[in-house]
Amino acid sequence: MPATRSPLSTRVLLVCAAIGVATGLLGAVAGWSTLGVLAVAPFAYGLVLGSHVVPGIIAQEVLRLPLVALLTHLLAALVGGAFNPIWFPRFIGTALLFGLIQEGVAALTRYRSWGTWRFFISAGIIGVIIAVVVFFAVDLEKLPLWARIIYLPLAVLGPVIWTAIALRIGTALRRAGVAPK
Repeated sequence: MPATRSPLSTRVLLVCAAIGVATGLLGAVAGWSTLGVLAVAPFAYGLVLGSHVVPGIIAQEVLRLPLVALLTHLLAALVGGAFNPIWFPRFIGTALLFGLIQEGVAALTRYRSWGTWRFFISAGIIGVIIAVVVFFAVDLEKLPLWARIIYLPLAVLGPVIWTAIALRIGTALRRAGVAPK
C-alpha cells in the first residue's frame, strides 16, 4: 500500500509552530493588557481582542493550505496561555472559534482563492462576533454615550486592522521564501 503524503509536512508544521510562538507572544501581551483596557477604556476592548486573528491570517497567507489557521491558532493559544494561565481557557476557545471561522471561509473557496478579500470576510465575521460578545461582557450602559457610539466600529474594526497587519507580515514571509515550494 503506497503511503499518502499529508498536506501538513514537517516543514509546514515547523512554519506553523514558528508563527504560533511569535503570535502567541502577541496574545500574551493582549492577555496582560485586557484588565487594564477593561478598567480604563472598555469600549476599545475589541481592538485588543481583534489581535487574536493574527496567527491564522499569517499562516494562511504564507502556506495557503487547509488546517494551518486552526493549527497555528492552537499553538499560539498554548504559548499565550503559558504566559497567562488564568486566560488559558479563553485563549483556547478564541483559537478554536477564530481558527474555525478562518478555515471555514477558506473552505468555502475550496482553499483555492487567496485574494485579500477573503481574509477580510473572515475578519468582518469575527469583528461582528467580538462586538456581540464584548457587548455582553462589558456593561456598556455604564459608559458615556460617546463611548457607546464608538464601541461598535472599534469592535468590528479591531480584527480588520489586525488582519491588514497580519497580511503584510504574511506577504513579507512569503517573499522571503518561508512558504514551502
